[in-house]
Amino acid sequence: MLIEEGSLVLYYFNSDKKWLIRAEKEKKLHTHLGIIDVGASVGLEYGSSVYTNKDKRIFLLPPTTFDLVMKSQRTTQIVYPKDYGYIAARTGLRNGFQVLEIGTGSAALSTFLASIVMPNGHIHTFDINEDFMSIAKKNLEKSGMIPYVTQRKYEPESIGLLRDIDLVIIDLGDPWQYLEIVHPVMKSGASVVCICPTMNQLENLATSFFRGGFVDVDCVEIFIRKIEAREGKTRPSMRMIGHTTYLGFARKVLK
Repeated sequence: MLIEEGSLVLYYFNSDKKWLIRAEKEKKLHTHLGIIDVGASVGLEYGSSVYTNKDKRIFLLPPTTFDLVMKSQRTTQIVYPKDYGYIAARTGLRNGFQVLEIGTGSAALSTFLASIVMPNGHIHTFDINEDFMSIAKKNLEKSGMIPYVTQRKYEPESIGLLRDIDLVIIDLGDPWQYLEIVHPVMKSGASVVCICPTMNQLENLATSFFRGGFVDVDCVEIFIRKIEAREGKTRPSMRMIGHTTYLGFARKVLK
C-alpha cells in the first residue's frame, strides 16, 4: 500500500523513538536523530524507509490502533492497551455492538472500541468537561474513528433515550452511582465495565453490583512485562508499567 498525501505514517527508529505524523510533501521533522524529510515518504510503500541527514534509517509503518492511542493528545490518565484485550474478550466486543461510554476523557478507549465495533456498531460517549470533549474529538478525527462515535455532554436524561446497549463503560471516580441509570438501557445479559483507580472504589463498586441487578462480577488488574530478547542474554526488562487501573466487570440480569 502506497503512502499518499495526508496519510498517517508511523516514522519508526526503535521502540522508544517513533513519531506519528501525516505525510505532507513540504513537511520536515527535526529530531535529535537528524531531520526527517516527511515529504519524501509520499509515494513510497509502507514498510520502506528514509534516512535522516545524520544517516539514521527511519522505517515507514502503517499505524495500528495501539499507535494511535499511545500517540494521542491527552490531558487525563488513559486506560492502557494492556487492558483493552481483556475488556474485549470478557465482554464479547464485536462488530455491530452499541456501546455506551460515560467518561470520554481523551477518547483513547473510545478509539479502541470504535475500531472493533465498526462499521455496523456505534459508540455513544458522554463527558461533562468541554475541554476534554474538544481534545477527544481531535483524537477521534486523527484516528479516523469519528464516523463511529457520537459525543454528547453528560445528562442523565440523554442516557435514558438510548436502548438495547450491548456494552457499558464507566470511567469515573464513582461508577456505582451510575449503575441505576445505565441498567434500564442495557440488553439483558449485557456487560458493564468500570474503571477504578483505587481498591476502595472497586470495593464500593462490587457491593453495588451485587445489590443492583448485576451478576458474573469479575474484578481484575492486568500486568504486562516486556522481555528483552537478545541472543545469549534474554531477560525480563528492568522497567515495566505498574498499576494503571482496576477493572470491574458485571452482567445485567432482570431485577
